[in-house]
This record gives sequence, structure tokens and C-alpha cells, in this order.
Amino acid sequence: MLPLPAFSDNYIWMLHDARHALVVDPGDAAPVLQALRDMGLSLQAILVTHHHGDHVGGVNALREATGAAVCGPAGETMPAPLKRLRQGDAVTALGLRFAVIDVPGHTAGHIAYYCPDMDGTPLLFCGDTLFSGGCGRLFEGTPAQMQASLDALAALPGDTRVCCAHEYTLSNLKFARAVEPGNQDLLKYLAQCESLRQAGRPTLPSRMATERAINPFLRTRETGVAQAARGFDAHVNPREAASVLAALRQWKNEFR
Repeated sequence: MLPLPAFSDNYIWMLHDARHALVVDPGDAAPVLQALRDMGLSLQAILVTHHHGDHVGGVNALREATGAAVCGPAGETMPAPLKRLRQGDAVTALGLRFAVIDVPGHTAGHIAYYCPDMDGTPLLFCGDTLFSGGCGRLFEGTPAQMQASLDALAALPGDTRVCCAHEYTLSNLKFARAVEPGNQDLLKYLAQCESLRQAGRPTLPSRMATERAINPFLRTRETGVAQAARGFDAHVNPREAASVLAALRQWKNEFR
């Protein structure tokens, strides 16, 4: 499992079995084609989580160069032809079965791909819905939709490897620390991530158990998180998780 860097902070995730490969959210074809050449791999499948250009920009070039099958969300405008997927569907590639989870919020038709067992542990490709320490901006969906989507992901097993599409971790953790300054799990994780970045290494994948312990957007029902959100916006209903999430997301949008 390889995170191929693209643009300034994207990761295009690649899985391979030493012969064939799949990639997730190839916004740029160049790093994928280079990796395929370097490793002597043939591209079997392209999985796409949502329609934004930094996730689909390389799809057509890769399809034309490799003949790889493309899968993506049923409810969004995508580079065709492709297999359109929604909640309850599944796709198999490299001998792995990925269940499709609808996770609207960042975009209206965003999906995630979940494999319950890859080399003994679960694997999640969540696009821009869930980041380590954060979540995606609400460009098309509502706070209630994002809350439901994050709840669905947070319910996955704690050892699930969380493969996000951007290296936003340190900036997200800076915000998370403002929300929960006394969260010792968060402070420990921040130190680990700072060490990784100083060594030039990705902070990803994260683990779902880690995210449940440190990510304020998965902790909207925690009293301290709700109180912090209400400190930012006095109109927050601390008993409604979506209200807390809406305030956290606006706070994060403005946070420097």
C-alpha cells in the first residue's frame, strides 16, 4: 500500500500484488504512470470517491494508457465510462472486496470504499470525508449529512487503516488541540505526527481507534467538545451532534 504524492498535499493511494495494481482518486496521471513503470505493474482498477478535479483529473489518461476499469459514485458527474456505485454495492479488485459506503457531506454523492480484511486488518479509502484529526469542508452537503457519514465511518473496527486523500494532519491537529487542549491522546499523537513529517514521511494511514480518540469531528457528543463549540458559537445546541459539527466546521474554516 503506497501513498503516491500529488500536487501540494494529495495522496493517490496504490495497492498492488507485485503484478497488478489499483489506485484511488488519481487527480494526476503522472505519478501513477511513473510508479507503474518503476515497479513493473499493470493497472487493473481505478476507484474514485468524488468528483473534484484533484481526485479525477488523471482518470481519463490512465484509462487510455492502461485500459483499467473505473469505478465511482453513482450520484456525481464523473469521467465516463465507469461502473457507478452506491451504498450496498461492492467492487472486487486484486482479489479484494470493497464495500461501498455513502458518505455525503463534502460533496453530495461522495462514497468510501471499505475492505474488511487486507493482510489481516481492515482498510478504508475515505477520500475527503474524513481526515486524520479533521473532516472535509461542506461544499455540497449539510452538517447533518456529514455527521451521519462520520458516524458510519467511526463505527468501523478500531484497527481499520484510514487512508485519507490529503496530508492535512498537522494543521488539523493544531485545531483539534484548540478544541480539546487537555486531550492527552491528542498530544501524544501530535508528537508522533510531527516526528513523521520532520522525517519526510506521511502521517497516513491513521487508525480508526486513533481518530475516535483525537478527532473533534468524531467527538461531537463529548461534553468538552460540545462546550468548546458553544464557546465559538453561542447558538450551538450541545445535545445535537450535527449542531456541534456545524460550529466546529465553521470554526475550522476560520482557524489560523
